[in-house]
Amino acid sequence: MKHSRMRFLLGIVPLLAFTLALSIVIWACSGEDSSVTQPRMDQITTYAANLPEFAAAIQVHNRHIPDILNTPKVAGTAVGADEHGKPIIYVYTKELLPPGQLKKDYEGYRVVQQVTGPIEPKKGPPPMGGGGGGGSDDPKALQSPPVKMGTSGGWRYDLANGYCCSGTLGSLIQIGGNKYILSNYHVLYADIVSGGNGRVASTGDPVIQPGLIDVACNASSAQNVGTLVNNGGSLPGHNFDSGIALANSNVDQTGAILNIGTISSSTVSASVGQAVKKMGRTTGLARASITAVNGAFSITYENECAGGTSFTQSYTNQIVVSNNRCNFLDGGDSGSLMVEDVTTNPRAVGLLFAGSTLCNKNAIAIANPINSVLSYYGASMVGN
Repeated sequence: MKHSRMRFLLGIVPLLAFTLALSIVIWACSGEDSSVTQPRMDQITTYAANLPEFAAAIQVHNRHIPDILNTPKVAGTAVGADEHGKPIIYVYTKELLPPGQLKKDYEGYRVVQQVTGPIEPKKGPPPMGGGGGGGSDDPKALQSPPVKMGTSGGWRYDLANGYCCSGTLGSLIQIGGNKYILSNYHVLYADIVSGGNGRVASTGDPVIQPGLIDVACNASSAQNVGTLVNNGGSLPGHNFDSGIALANSNVDQTGAILNIGTISSSTVSASVGQAVKKMGRTTGLARASITAVNGAFSITYENECAGGTSFTQSYTNQIVVSNNRCNFLDGGDSGSLMVEDVTTNPRAVGLLFAGSTLCNKNAIAIANPINSVLSYYGASMVGN
């Protein structure tokens, strides 16, 4: 979430026959765990929306997204798979809704309620999060140049109202002959009022590593790694939450990510059941599985660190990832690059930016499809 209280298509798989183990996990019906039947993700042989059943389910889902999101206490919705690999429609709710409040299906596709709590940007540490780490593999620590991506960072002046904010410097991209740090709009550009600190995020402002939350809000203890650029932030008004900064010579020009290494310059689309990993400021190197695609959410942003409401952005076609107890994405991890979970030269899948406020076993993380982000900037990933 975007904590400012010190506080942040589908992959194409061949039409091959596949076998699923029939083991299922029944989640108890309670305030923490809604009553749903889930496939074990380690038993799934990756479903993709280009398969006829999923393509049809997404078409149905698109027709009903407005109705679903207009239902009281609904946080979002997406298309996933049941224990037999058949498409279902997830409805993510802010609290457990009683029987009858949600429809049982849409045009034959079963509705599954998942209690996630509200969905918020994931900037800043978790509420009780600490700062400052030690060691070259600690994303919260001051890194010796050349600085790898996947580490704590943010706008140099991201403090207001008695708090400071930061996120993750996720990856390196290339636009023309220049290399840029890729993170989120709300990590780099979200300060749009001069209220709490007397300034707004502006072209030429420094981006630092580590972020303010890891240097006791004292930017002089961090290092400059880039500068904000004109039109570097995507919001408001676009279907992704991205922000870029022109990288300087302190940054590792290979695009290597801390504890992941060099990535591929190629990308891959998301698919349900796909194994992924990311390196972020708060939860470090973490692994999960994509549970749904075609996600639709409305997410509210602040106008500065610990500030007031700025705007609410509606998103479609988002990637939904399992986030058990917020162990994959938590406050401070915004801006992390999500890649496929392979050892060598993993391909980028999505740009992480938001997730559940309720850190139960149903918690989810949300990522923008990376190809949408790259297309917006006319960019490519820096990698092999």
